[in-house]
Amino acid sequence: MKVVRSVKELKILRRTMKDTVGFVPTMGALHQGHLRLIEEAVHKNRQAIVSIFINPAQFDQKSDLETYPSHLESDIQALKNSSVDVLFAPDEAEMYPNGYAYKVTENELSKKLCGSHRPGHFDGVLTVVLKLIHLVKPTSAYFGEKDYQQLQLIQQMVNEFFLDTKIVGVPIVREADGLAMSSRNINLSSDQRRNSSQLYYALSELKTDQDVRKHLENNGFEIEYIEELKGRRLAAVRMGSVRLIDNVPIDSK
Repeated sequence: MKVVRSVKELKILRRTMKDTVGFVPTMGALHQGHLRLIEEAVHKNRQAIVSIFINPAQFDQKSDLETYPSHLESDIQALKNSSVDVLFAPDEAEMYPNGYAYKVTENELSKKLCGSHRPGHFDGVLTVVLKLIHLVKPTSAYFGEKDYQQLQLIQQMVNEFFLDTKIVGVPIVREADGLAMSSRNINLSSDQRRNSSQLYYALSELKTDQDVRKHLENNGFEIEYIEELKGRRLAAVRMGSVRLIDNVPIDSK
């Protein structure tokens, strides 16, 4: 696996890559959810590229950025074991050489759900994903369905800007008790981790949004939203200082 740090080097390398290229953009701290995306990219394309970049533009709270986990060395080993061809691991100066001077803004869906609670978050997500797609020029790019609103926005952006990349959604990977895998889960205390399994239970088993809300509040969650979008029930909650998101198909209830 080649580890590439600069935009210039990535562009040179990409010109040598033929046939299909699968791409998985990440912020590192890789877990089985990420590895499932990478498995799809590796198996369905001739070559696979993964990026690790903790994107400051998508954090609405500085404290969240400061506590976001970073494990680059172990991530590199996991990627080598997963048969990835290229890791692109730039720093902030590479991705934002002129600071955050330009950004991509979507004016409808990005203002709802997570967007209504995290001002500017999706501007940061869409901006960095557009930059990465232009650099990597992947045949297909793989995103988890856990971030369902993000997935919808990225698919819409690719269509809106006539990009050739196919955006592929990959089902959520869960722990044995149902909790959706997330890099933030390691910040939960043991008691919080046990209670967090109630999020998936409530979303998938209870009939109404009001029932879900009541159950979660009784189990120590602070609710940001519980809403439906395109055939799914979505939720964002906090367990202590840790923000958790999840969603389930409504037809599964």
